[in-house]
Amino acid sequence: MAVAVRIALGLEYDGSRFCGWQTQPGGCSVQDRLEQALSAMAGHPVRSASAGRTDAGVHALAQVVHFDTGAYRPVPAWVRGVNTLLPPTIAVQWAHPVPDEFHARFSARERCYRYLLLNQPVRPAILEGKAGWHHAPLDLGAMQAAAALAAGVHDFSAFRAAQCQAKSPVKDLRRITVSQRGNVFVFELCADAFLHHMVRNIVGSLVYVGKGKYPPSWMGVLLEGGDRGMAAPTFAPDGLYLTGIGYDPHWGLPEFTPRQLILA
Repeated sequence: MAVAVRIALGLEYDGSRFCGWQTQPGGCSVQDRLEQALSAMAGHPVRSASAGRTDAGVHALAQVVHFDTGAYRPVPAWVRGVNTLLPPTIAVQWAHPVPDEFHARFSARERCYRYLLLNQPVRPAILEGKAGWHHAPLDLGAMQAAAALAAGVHDFSAFRAAQCQAKSPVKDLRRITVSQRGNVFVFELCADAFLHHMVRNIVGSLVYVGKGKYPPSWMGVLLEGGDRGMAAPTFAPDGLYLTGIGYDPHWGLPEFTPRQLILA
């Protein structure tokens, strides 16, 4: 197949029904379902690449993907047409032709995630799969103080999954905030890139600080020690959302429409 064009897509999906982004032998991933739909629309096998490989149970409001095709289709067909072939829990939000030099992963300059944590004595029902949950009261100020220590360029080995394939554990955590809205704590993290399970491991350790198990200064101890065994267990994926991918403006990619139910 002669490649005629490279298309970038903006995706939204509910990760609770899938085994993560990356293709799996059983075809249970978001990538598997998307590529099936794109292949049907293009009339030839299509392979895609994403800006971030979200884990099983992790959601995306702003995933970016690219693929190559020799089939000409009007740009709206890559949105509305592909959406008719996708399950209701995956939806293309926009499509945009890009130069061959564009790569969804390697052209990205920043990734942002948001974790929603419901803090109440009993587990939720309506928000099952959409928010994390912790039963004991949490101290917002303590978690904010600990989070401030994690900001900047660090070796994040203490928050790196054993199966992580990143070449370096050093990342630039450009923004990390903790806020409270009623009984929901909101953790926001933006970095040049993230290690496998890095966000969920940081959130888990902040929760340990919030419930008083350790002081805020423990975050600095973890970063300096670089020992994954010292940090908190990996927190549940339920409340984690990929909320933004940053690219240079010259690529001309469309903006995502904020989802107020999650982002308000």
